[in-house]
Amino acid sequence: MSERLKGMALCALAMVTVGSTVVASKVIAGGLPPFTATALRFAMALPVFLVLLRLTRTPWPRPDRRDLALLLCQAGLGSVGYTVLLIMGVRWAPAASAGVVAGTLPAVAALVAVIALRERPGRYLVGSIVLATAGVLAISWPGSGAVSASDSKSPAAMLGNLLVLGAVVCEAMFILLNKRLRVPVRPLALSTLMTAFGLLLSLVPALFERAWERPVPVEALAGVAYYALVPTVLGFVLWFAGSARLRGAEAALFTAVLPVSALVLAALWLGESISLAQVVGAACVLGAMGLASLDGRASRGSESPLKVAEL
Repeated sequence: MSERLKGMALCALAMVTVGSTVVASKVIAGGLPPFTATALRFAMALPVFLVLLRLTRTPWPRPDRRDLALLLCQAGLGSVGYTVLLIMGVRWAPAASAGVVAGTLPAVAALVAVIALRERPGRYLVGSIVLATAGVLAISWPGSGAVSASDSKSPAAMLGNLLVLGAVVCEAMFILLNKRLRVPVRPLALSTLMTAFGLLLSLVPALFERAWERPVPVEALAGVAYYALVPTVLGFVLWFAGSARLRGAEAALFTAVLPVSALVLAALWLGESISLAQVVGAACVLGAMGLASLDGRASRGSESPLKVAEL
């Protein structure tokens, strides 16, 4: 197998693990409060990242005060904010719908950059944003007779989708803040920092949730362990091993695997039925990703899904 094909396979597998975070979050949400689950996730992932830092001899970053403040904001938004909002969102929204919303990340990140940095959007980027919006509307627009929380168009599910979209915005802000660092941080060191800061920032709110006062299902704990070790750590390793063998635009295209992975895993693992609206929404999101890559700005989106992992 050529190095390019290896890179494509590794990036695709990495995005499968990232898509599975939506399903894992659905399992976690059924038994653990969001901040407790977030703190446990980072507590499990941090020792592994520290070992990887030592094995790879990656130097520990020494940011100045300004960069340190930015890194803390990144952790608050991308690590804690993303995870907490995703877990809260999938309590009400079907995992399949949440996965489609999460897949809008490249377009949302580009839109945030346009608004915050006042970049002039190209025609492909405008089309990407329009398609991503259409994808979200396809799965969230109220339908007649929608009454159950499991329905992707019920009021509860719409609220869940909005919370997941809020998680995506947090990730987009993470990417924007990363561009503001004076001294770039190596990916492995950045993942370790985000995991450490995420643990610190989520620990105090987790204590107020007092999760130890009630029984915790084994499934929820297993979901946290999976989230911490597979999408967070293994997903990071797979992504950067794959992207190192590909051009940036090529690697970015594999973020398209995320919503497809979430749809398939929601059907196989959670037994959710996939509606036509969800398929249409996923198709729109896939088209949005393709247009974003043509615009040359898809690199913003490719950083983030794995960051959900540090995300």
